[in-house]
Amino acid sequence: MTAELLSVGTELLLGEIVDTNTAWLAQDLAQRGVDIYWSQRVGDNLLRLTAAIRQALARSDLLVMCGGLGPTDDDLSREALAAVCGETPQIDEGLALNLRTRFVATNRPMPQRNLKQAWLIPSAEALPNPIGTAPGWLVRRPDGKRIVALPGPPRELQRMWLSEVVPRLSLPPAALFRQTFKTQGIGESAVAELLGELTLSANPSVATYAKRDGVHVRVAAKAASEAEARALAEPALEQVQQRLSEYLWGSDSDELPMLLQQRLRVRGETVASMESLTGGLIAQLLTSAAGASAVYRGGVVAYGAQAKAAFGVPRDLLERYGSVSEEVVQAMANAARRLFASDYGLAATGVAGPDASEGKAVGEVYVAFSGPGGVTVKQLRLPPLEREWIQERTAYTLLALLWSQLRA
Repeated sequence: MTAELLSVGTELLLGEIVDTNTAWLAQDLAQRGVDIYWSQRVGDNLLRLTAAIRQALARSDLLVMCGGLGPTDDDLSREALAAVCGETPQIDEGLALNLRTRFVATNRPMPQRNLKQAWLIPSAEALPNPIGTAPGWLVRRPDGKRIVALPGPPRELQRMWLSEVVPRLSLPPAALFRQTFKTQGIGESAVAELLGELTLSANPSVATYAKRDGVHVRVAAKAASEAEARALAEPALEQVQQRLSEYLWGSDSDELPMLLQQRLRVRGETVASMESLTGGLIAQLLTSAAGASAVYRGGVVAYGAQAKAAFGVPRDLLERYGSVSEEVVQAMANAARRLFASDYGLAATGVAGPDASEGKAVGEVYVAFSGPGGVTVKQLRLPPLEREWIQERTAYTLLALLWSQLRA
């Protein structure tokens, strides 16, 4: 079965509201084995909305519409569906009674315009909305295709979808298995090159995504049951792990700070940090999981040269090499370890932008790991993008460096 999602509302096109409904429905449908090949957003315009519905019905078995079921003149989903079906909406007395009862229960007069939410066409079944005033519609077409229209508020949509829509759809038995691997220290194009022919497969499918904590690789397979889907995906799972073993740090819901904390706990070791361009982000990530106090001794944001010197970075290194240098980041990592009496010290320095500094370009970054076996330094030459992006990439690269040292 193929499904299409259609979100309705000019506010979506203007960016005033983020369309979270599409993401939620897509995930739910995929988990039920339904293929989604198209998704549309249409403003509050009757001609364009009817055209979008007709286009969706020409290529999909199921159309799910979100929004446009309110009581105002620019809520046009009912009018558009009636036009496409060639039917005239009429007030359904049962729906009207439910509306009036809801307003009476809240001691409010019902505006006359709310009767629009009691409209129904002959081919539509009303879908109860237990927490809102707008019922949904389920339209069964003569050709077997179906249209679901749901209100836009996510809380209403999600509850109605699970309790009212899914039981009525009688979806064919199908299951989706998927697993996501998480990498660090390698770019998306390099990951794709290592995966090679795996990314050409349709079922199972292998796809890459650039995320805040590195490049993710998703393996997905669809079959009649979850067990069959997993068996279908197994060869691809093994190949992905083999080809990316050097860069893998976790999978699915794993978060790098939590994995680091768990590994440090098992080893009975601690870590501290000194950072400049990241402005405390490294410390924030290391303390983001409950129980961090057992492994994280503390951190310092030494943003300028004077602050670095105050916390133990030799002034002669700062004067000779500058704050953004391999020599200084080594000294920062050692100083953090010494200052907090920790087993490991982490450090980051660089230029986050938007302007160059000390003759160093935006995106030039150094991170360092200090431990009993010495200091490891990694130089990054990041694209000169937004400050926040450079800071985030720096922080996660440093955490991945710590992970690789703990895993060795």
